[in-house]
Amino acid sequence: MVKSSGKIETKLIHSGEPIPRIYGSVVMPVFQSAMFEYAGERSYDDLKYIRLNNTPNAVALSAKLAALENAEAALVTASGMAAISTTLLTLLSTGDHVLAQDCLYGGTHDFVTRDLEKFGISFDFIEGNNPDSWKSKLRLTTKAIYVEAISNPLMRVPDLDAVVSFARAHHLVSVVDNTFASPINYRPPEHGFDLSLHSATKYLNGHSDIVAGAVIGPSKLVEQVTHRLNHLGGSLDPHAAFLLHRGVKTLAVRVKQHNTNAQQIAEFLEQQPKILRVNYPGLKSHPQHARASKLFDGYGGMMSFELKGGVKAAESFMHNTKLPVIAPSLGGVETLLTRPAVTSHSGMTSKDRERLGITEGLIRLSVGIEAVEDLIADFRQALDRI
Repeated sequence: MVKSSGKIETKLIHSGEPIPRIYGSVVMPVFQSAMFEYAGERSYDDLKYIRLNNTPNAVALSAKLAALENAEAALVTASGMAAISTTLLTLLSTGDHVLAQDCLYGGTHDFVTRDLEKFGISFDFIEGNNPDSWKSKLRLTTKAIYVEAISNPLMRVPDLDAVVSFARAHHLVSVVDNTFASPINYRPPEHGFDLSLHSATKYLNGHSDIVAGAVIGPSKLVEQVTHRLNHLGGSLDPHAAFLLHRGVKTLAVRVKQHNTNAQQIAEFLEQQPKILRVNYPGLKSHPQHARASKLFDGYGGMMSFELKGGVKAAESFMHNTKLPVIAPSLGGVETLLTRPAVTSHSGMTSKDRERLGITEGLIRLSVGIEAVEDLIADFRQALDRI
């Protein structure tokens, strides 16, 4: 298997590829087999079997993903939530406690607030930009700290370096959801994070046609998560693995275009009189812009914004656009619009959303790789019609 030591653009193409190539195939074939012939394995977890995530497609893909963030190992899962939930259930047991960033993806927030307690696991939310307040939430039973590199949907950038330092000082496992940044813009293992998680449905795949997840980090921790996943069953189908393997090869060119387009669109929207506020780390007005500039190689393709006029104006704008698709999810080549209050964060109570600043009229924009001039022209005419 190739272990590329070049730049990330080269790793995307060559890392993890089988050597020698399978029957000379330039493209990794799909191994659509549930089980494989016994070859003398002595451990159950070493048997070649789809549910154990160790078939040729999963192994090659995992090696490539690990290389992208300069980590020892990676694990692919059936979804981003499979990666998140399995990781937390690996690190935490009955009686344990976790610190979690207060503004998270709705599915993660719901898992922490509604499911962990059923396992006897407690939690406290922390404000990602106030490290001085974290110690007061610490308990003798605290085992992990969990944040998002860029938060969903308000695009906040927590003090990621402080998270790593705090975790080390208090012997916690540091976990970050790196979906919004992607390995092109941020590689958590390089900054000292123990585990980096992804909804590979988004940027890693980039084509809105599969659901997958990934866990990236040191071999020992990834192996522990793998063994828990083997029991929970969140394995990735080989054909989905094949599509993710193919999609990730264009990650660099896609994310660079996402970065460029989003920056121009954020600057355009910020200047429009009908826009109340724009949340994008690449804007100088963003409260964590300086931190994002220091940490990231790009600001990503995600932003959110509010219009004057609330929900009515938001719905009018979204339905007046012609190019974007009104749909949940993100990270694809096409531009997507959604209102988190009724999609990604609908599981939260309205009180919790209001407390965090996720208003009913907030629009989340996943900027695609279309011609930015066309997108801006479309947004301009949609604003004119409000």
